[in-house]
Amino acid sequence: MYETHYGFRESPFKITPDPRFLYLTKSHRDTLAYLEYGVRERKGILVVSGEVGTGKTLMVRTLLNQLPEEIESAVVMNARLEFNELLYLALLDFGAAPKSRTKIDLLVLLQEFLLGIRNRGGTALLVVDEAQTLSADSLEEFRLLSNLETNTEKLLQILLVGQPELKIALQQHSLRQLRQRVPGVCDLSKLPPESIWEYVEHRLHIASEGHCRGLFHREAIDEVARYADGIPRRINQVCDRALLIGYARGEDRIGAPHVREAIQDLEDGFLGIPGAAPVSGRSMGER
Repeated sequence: MYETHYGFRESPFKITPDPRFLYLTKSHRDTLAYLEYGVRERKGILVVSGEVGTGKTLMVRTLLNQLPEEIESAVVMNARLEFNELLYLALLDFGAAPKSRTKIDLLVLLQEFLLGIRNRGGTALLVVDEAQTLSADSLEEFRLLSNLETNTEKLLQILLVGQPELKIALQQHSLRQLRQRVPGVCDLSKLPPESIWEYVEHRLHIASEGHCRGLFHREAIDEVARYADGIPRRINQVCDRALLIGYARGEDRIGAPHVREAIQDLEDGFLGIPGAAPVSGRSMGER
């Protein structure tokens, strides 16, 4: 809605995980290096954890875009399913087209598929997102999948991505064998306060193809930082709302009052057009 007003080619703060918008902090660089090394060196099982909205899915998309063609990948997003259902979806995403849903048939098909990739000089990566919702039984099943190997190498690399509860789950005594297979858990941390200005500028730069700088006043960024607590998703939400408010007011730059109004809208659950209806607790003329 506001893109033309500010000179954007696209929305700078959309929450879809577009690798073009990835802003690499030290934590993000370390995570990406950990993933690339683990997959290329066929470490078997990798684990990435992080709070909601810290960009875990974006990191996975970036990783997949950077891997060479000989590494085939599949992503399973709904980890609440039973293991057989997860395995079925993984094979579908690999392009293996299972004809049966029985566990034995799925495992046989997976092994045949992985050996075919290996014979072509490649390897396979299975990503399980929201892995903190996996049952202990399913986590153990994934450990057993990592046993698919030749005398010299793993046939399947598994990446478990989830919230901090995933790390807690891995501490269960019953999962000690799985834990021993993981070469360290990589934590994706929040953005430090000093990086939030650069994060916002980075996204504005990408969305405007380099034509937009300094759209947010420093005081506005300070308000964003206080509200978002280093969570990129929250930064995106409040900045997007502030831009819409500025557009509705005919403003060329975003100040602290716009951000405070955006925060109030988000907390009140009011996400309509600014000025379309009164918002409880404040005057619509407040700037």
